[in-house]
Amino acid sequence: MRHPLTWCRSAMNEVLFNIHSIGVTPWKLIGYCGVLLFTSRWFVQMYATKKLRRVHMPRAFWWLSILGSLMLVSYFTFGKNDSVGILSNAFPAFVSIYNLVVDLRHRREWAES
Repeated sequence: MRHPLTWCRSAMNEVLFNIHSIGVTPWKLIGYCGVLLFTSRWFVQMYATKKLRRVHMPRAFWWLSILGSLMLVSYFTFGKNDSVGILSNAFPAFVSIYNLVVDLRHRREWAES
């Protein structure tokens, strides 16, 4: 009997379907979702800036950055085992978490005053 973790790793690397000649695995779906979230944050920021007619970084920008980064770090850690991808996505996650904490603190202080 195989160890459950071994089964999970192999299941995550099985091709679910093909798009042209690209085999899509569950890990690739996680990676694609991470890229989609990480990219969509710029559209959220652009929409907020256009709406307010000044440069604005909405809280959703930071949440999308964090979720996208974490999904991509997971993909590069477990799906690809790629240290370059891990490093290039881990740093933005830390910066985004910092900025989200600062934003939450500032809004809480503003609400209390």
